[in-house]
Amino acid sequence: MAFHVEGLVAIVVFYLAILAVGIWAAWKTKNTGSEGDRSEAIIVGGRDIGLLVGGFTMTATWVGGGYINGTAEAVYVPDYGLAWAQAPIGYSLSLILGGLFFAKPMRSKGYVTMLDPFQQLYGKRMGGLLFIPALMGEMFWAAAIFSALGATISVIIDINVNISVIISALIATMYTLVGGLYSVAYTDVVQLFCIFLGLWISVPFAMSHPAVTDIGLTAVHRVYQAPWLGSINSLDIYTWLDNFFLLTLGGIPWQAYFQRVLSSSSATYAQVLSFLAAFGCLVMAIPAVLIGAIGASTAWNQTDYGVPDPKSKKEADMILPIVLQYLCPVYISFFGLGAVSAAVMSSADSSILSASSMFARNIYQLSFRQNASDREIVWVMRITVLLFGASATAMALLASSVYGLWYLSSDLVYIIIFPQLLCVLFIKGTNTYGAIAGYLFGLVLRITGGEPYLYLQPLIYYPGWYQDDNNIYVQRFPFKTLAMLTSFFTNVMVSYLAKYLFESGTLPPKLDFLDAVVARYSREHMDKATLVKSDNIVLNELAPVNPRHSLTLSSTFTNKEAFNYVDSSPELSNTEDN
Repeated sequence: MAFHVEGLVAIVVFYLAILAVGIWAAWKTKNTGSEGDRSEAIIVGGRDIGLLVGGFTMTATWVGGGYINGTAEAVYVPDYGLAWAQAPIGYSLSLILGGLFFAKPMRSKGYVTMLDPFQQLYGKRMGGLLFIPALMGEMFWAAAIFSALGATISVIIDINVNISVIISALIATMYTLVGGLYSVAYTDVVQLFCIFLGLWISVPFAMSHPAVTDIGLTAVHRVYQAPWLGSINSLDIYTWLDNFFLLTLGGIPWQAYFQRVLSSSSATYAQVLSFLAAFGCLVMAIPAVLIGAIGASTAWNQTDYGVPDPKSKKEADMILPIVLQYLCPVYISFFGLGAVSAAVMSSADSSILSASSMFARNIYQLSFRQNASDREIVWVMRITVLLFGASATAMALLASSVYGLWYLSSDLVYIIIFPQLLCVLFIKGTNTYGAIAGYLFGLVLRITGGEPYLYLQPLIYYPGWYQDDNNIYVQRFPFKTLAMLTSFFTNVMVSYLAKYLFESGTLPPKLDFLDAVVARYSREHMDKATLVKSDNIVLNELAPVNPRHSLTLSSTFTNKEAFNYVDSSPELSNTEDN
């Protein structure tokens, strides 16, 4: 394949434009936040992100390279098709559920990261445990999409995969480093526009290629392969449901999502942003679905790609860049490549910033350096942005099963963090003992269920298991959802059991070594000495805050009405009175 100078120039121009927007956003908002809360401004953007920028950045966070490439691949792969392209519907429902039930309580209490309520209720140790699956999810997700981007660029302009991955990671890390959430949000606006424009420009050209059959015909009739609408076999219905619940419910407890929720101007705006992003995810999936359908409707022996077709060459995961390369004119394929690059960077920067935010605040500050200055926290965030960006890049270059690692870590987010989030927000009376028990039960059930992508053999064989052609054991039973439910009910039951045993006097107070029941619920033990020794974190900065107007932010993107927003919670009233 020839080296495409024009393609390289187009990518360089696109990357420089994104970097310029990121640096401009950082410069424009450099004075946002008072001298004492600059770190909070980097994490949640001064809590004055309006609907326009907020809607774009929340949508772009989900519409990443994996979202676009994965949707096209699912539609293209024979015997799967559109019926198995669950990400658009699953993530959209996830955003709707997040807006209905989770956005308001999180935003109205003024938290800074997703882990704040866990540390406030369960203590810093439990917060540290929950940081592990959250960090794994963010890092492996960033690595997976960096890896996908490198392969995509190498397909279209034929440059070294490693070079493309490193440059892409450097750009995303650089503007995240200098501007925090503001840079990420403003670049997301540009990136989402590029995704929409680049993919929609490519679709008509690809669809009109002489080798492409009418996608309406191939949707229901077998031409070159099985119809791309796909079907769900009766034996696979439980697997389909398990994956659907994983996407829908497991898509909620991510710091990348709550970072947007907590940066919004008010609790109501946080909900509206979630609904706008749900609609945006559906709209942005349409061109990816069409490109997958075009790939399934193409006689590849009539194109420069030749034979065998992509699925026979085991390149089905690259169907989107292959369609752009072989079914579109050269200059159009570069537009599409810019769209994929934008999609990757819009997700990668969010993951890197999310991981850095949780570490700097919930691990470094709240667990080890509670008296750390704001300047110190800012520098810790900058250092961890570099470290996490470099780590994600290294994994993308070196790990052979990045996607397998991400699948496993995203499962842990669903199985461990989601039930914990339900308990900490909606189940009164849960405590650290229940949280630890639920964590361990969920982790054990997930690991013992096996993971085909990592060639991890199961220890528990659920009904319906089978062995595939590669001698890998595959579970049809929805064991991931079972593990999630087990984690949830274990948390509730163990919490209430511990509470009963200590408060009834069955167990002496000295056995409450985590200070999770006696110190929290028994008035006679709630003296100053106990609270000082407690590992539970009760800081003033976790109290609700009013949104602050940033004079440096364009009024176009600001919700002015939200500045009068006052939470009616007793905590906020007390804070204001003081």
